[in-house]
Amino acid sequence: MVSPVKWHLLLSSAFVAAFCLVSTARAGEVVFASWGGAYQDAVRDAWIMPFTKKTGISVIEDTGPSLAKIKVMVQTGSVSWDVVGTSGVSFVLGVQQGLFEPVPADLVDQSHIIPGARSPYGVPSEIFGTLIGYSRQAFPTHPPETFADFWDVKRFPGERILPARPVTVLEAALMADGVPAADVYNVLSTPAGLDRALDKVRQIRPSVAVWWNSAAQPVQALASGDAVMALGWNGRFQDGEDAGLPIGVSWAQSILQVGYFLLLKGAPDRREALDFMRYIASAEAQARLSRFISYGPVRTDVFEQISPAIQAHLPSSPEHLRDALFVDNAWWAEHGQDATERYTSVMQGN
Repeated sequence: MVSPVKWHLLLSSAFVAAFCLVSTARAGEVVFASWGGAYQDAVRDAWIMPFTKKTGISVIEDTGPSLAKIKVMVQTGSVSWDVVGTSGVSFVLGVQQGLFEPVPADLVDQSHIIPGARSPYGVPSEIFGTLIGYSRQAFPTHPPETFADFWDVKRFPGERILPARPVTVLEAALMADGVPAADVYNVLSTPAGLDRALDKVRQIRPSVAVWWNSAAQPVQALASGDAVMALGWNGRFQDGEDAGLPIGVSWAQSILQVGYFLLLKGAPDRREALDFMRYIASAEAQARLSRFISYGPVRTDVFEQISPAIQAHLPSSPEHLRDALFVDNAWWAEHGQDATERYTSVMQGN
């Protein structure tokens, strides 16, 4: 027979073991997929590690969340990711195809999110911009500022670098041609307007040395002297500046995009995933990302926590938002295939 004392100890031990099991189960894990590189390094330092420390929930990282791969996962019921980071057309098309779950408004508060960035299908994570990067060696004084300057090869001679995809380039081309930012998509939505943008790209094509596919290429080209100007992502240019490369940027005009964290339909760790997304949207997290990469917060109430020196490099700072154009993802979802085919033709010299 077990004595009362031993019986009490056995019960206590069983309770402790059960508690530990429940605690471990409650901590759980999240599988998160993004695009790697400096951005994912920043997400790890700014968000993943503090989130795990705060909640005990582990975040397992992966890369390459293409829409095609997500679609196969969801349609076959073999979803191995919980949360993916994406933006642009992939976000819109994924929502249209039913690949992402709505984010419950009572679980993730978006009341302080910049209005244009809010979405019921994703948590806005950061804002990044396409703008002009230039060689300080080529332009030590009076550097290029506007998209019109980028297209002006007489005043600013030298080779250019442009993205191999038309998103942001067609917008910049129209603004270089005198279209106000507020009218860009109205103009692009007409056949004549799309022709006008493509003709503007065709005009500068002889001065384009590289059509980049990797965001590191514009920085490398400017640093090596292979080009004097590039359209690229502000965070990559800033990394180059911080590394001591002779690169400058202009904030006179910028074209902004919003990144989103999205919950896959059928995510195996849905509860933990929502905990992670709620944390990303918090003021605490939003104020921290810009310490690690020059992408801007999506909240309007965190800039007092960010130093003026850092704000000067952020796309969503109040000063830079005044002259910025947000990419219209819905427009690109509807017209992107045709625009891309025609842009590719221009790249090829047609």
